[in-house]
Amino acid sequence: MNRTEPALVTEDRPVVSVDGHAHAWRPETARARFRAGLTGATAGVSAGHTQANLISVPADWAYDMLLFCQRNPKPCPVLDVTDAGATGTVLAEGADLRTDLPRYRVWRNGELTDEPTDVTAYWRDDLVSFLLGCSFTFEWALAGAGVPIRHVEQGRNVPMYVTSRPCRPAGRLRGPMVVSMRPVPPRHLSAAIRESSLLPAVHGSPVHCGDPSALGIADLGRPDFGDPVDADPDDIPVFWACGVTPQAAVMASRPPFAITHAPGQMFISDARDEQFRVA
Repeated sequence: MNRTEPALVTEDRPVVSVDGHAHAWRPETARARFRAGLTGATAGVSAGHTQANLISVPADWAYDMLLFCQRNPKPCPVLDVTDAGATGTVLAEGADLRTDLPRYRVWRNGELTDEPTDVTAYWRDDLVSFLLGCSFTFEWALAGAGVPIRHVEQGRNVPMYVTSRPCRPAGRLRGPMVVSMRPVPPRHLSAAIRESSLLPAVHGSPVHCGDPSALGIADLGRPDFGDPVDADPDDIPVFWACGVTPQAAVMASRPPFAITHAPGQMFISDARDEQFRVA
C-alpha cells in the first residue's frame, strides 16, 4: 500500500525544462547555479557526471547509518562518508554540501520541518554526511542504448514509491525500501537491465520488473515522491532501488535530527560515470 509523503513546500520544475543546455553544464557550473537559488529535479543535468543522494545525521547516529547502508547496498550504495562537521566531499573539490544542492529537507524526530535551498543555518558540527549513488547517473547509459527516459522526455521528476519490502534493520534504523520507476518498452528491457547492472555503485540492476503490486504499490499514478509519468500501452514498469530509502528510514526510526536532499534534487559531483562502471 502506498504511503503519503510529507507535504512539499513548493513545486519545482525539472532543471532541464528550465534550461535546455543543463545537460552540457560542467558540474561546478551546476553547483554554482544551485547555490545561487536554482531549484528542480536534476535528471539530465551535467551529462556523464555522477549524481548523489545526501543524508547528514548526528555523529551518534552515524554508525547506525553506515551499518544500514552496508546491509542494504542496493538502495544505499555509499560513494563517500565525511568526517563529523565537514562540509565538503572528495567527490567534488571546493563543493559545499550546505549550499550546492538545489533543495534540501530538514527533519526533526522523523518529521519534515523545512525544505530550504541552503542549510547553512541548520548545520551542526557533529553532522556526518553520506553521499549515496543515484540512478540518474545510469540514465545516460540507458539513453545511449536506446532506452527512452520517459520522465526526462516529459519534463517531470522520476516517480518514486515506498514499497512493502523492509530493509534489513541496523541498530536504531529500520524502514521500507523506496524504488524509482521507469516505463521501458519490451524491446529495450534487456538493454535497461544490462546497462544499469554495469553500474552497481548507483543502484545497479532493477529490483523488479512488471506487476507493481508485487512491491506493495497500489497505483503507479500516485507516486510517494516525484511525479507520475505517462507510459506507452506496452511499456513495462521497471523498478530500481532508490536513495530516498534513508528518508523512509528517518520517518520510521525518528532520529532527533537529519538533513537530506529533496527527492530528485541531487548533488552533482565531479566524478565521471565511467569511474563506477564495472565492465
